Amino acid sequence: MDALSDFPITRRWPTKHPDRLQLYSLPAPNGVKAAIMLEEIGLEYEAHRVDFGKRDQHTPEFLSLSPYGKVPAIIDPNGPSGRPLGLFESAAILQYLADKSGQLLPADANARWECLAWLAFQVAGTGPMFGQVGYFKKFDGAAVEDPRPLERYASESAKLLRILDARLEGRVWIMGDDYSIADIAHLSMIRNLIGFYDARDHVGFDALKHVPAWLDRWLERSAVQRGLEVCGA
Repeated sequence: MDALSDFPITRRWPTKHPDRLQLYSLPAPNGVKAAIMLEEIGLEYEAHRVDFGKRDQHTPEFLSLSPYGKVPAIIDPNGPSGRPLGLFESAAILQYLADKSGQLLPADANARWECLAWLAFQVAGTGPMFGQVGYFKKFDGAAVEDPRPLERYASESAKLLRILDARLEGRVWIMGDDYSIADIAHLSMIRNLIGFYDARDHVGFDALKHVPAWLDRWLERSAVQRGLEVCGA
């Protein structure tokens, strides 16, 4: 597409600042990743709330940008080819914004790939497992009388958290002294797991040595605090 107005989503969520990156999101665990990243790197953007209560995520306009109906999604009017670029999936958005800004992804090739491996660990591991814990603890799955599904996903989530805990031994952030997109991806999910899902005890959170302090450090960042409020009610 050659112009921002070519994207159908802009007809449902008109833009006031067509020269800025457009964010379509909600303060959900995946949604806040993009908002926090944008606040961290200082890139100007315009935020649009995708209201799940109004089923905005199922509208043709939103699905035209995010086919699975998930937040976040973005349109960068100044894409790398000189044309607007639309993206969905939080991990792809984090990597794109890191490349665009030159921030929060190591410049050293070895460290860069290591960081991306931890990003993939979140996408393939903590994201799906934590989500299933939430389903069986908080949502429709809570009506399932058989305790085994929740036990299974809680056990896997606890294992993943122990792996992260081991990684953080002697480190401030996942990549050492440098905060990165790997931290943003994991921490928003962990905050939701022990907060909104109320699964702290199920996953043995308080037995971890390093993850709780890592979460606290993240929540103290002013960009994180601002990003958690973006696209709110």
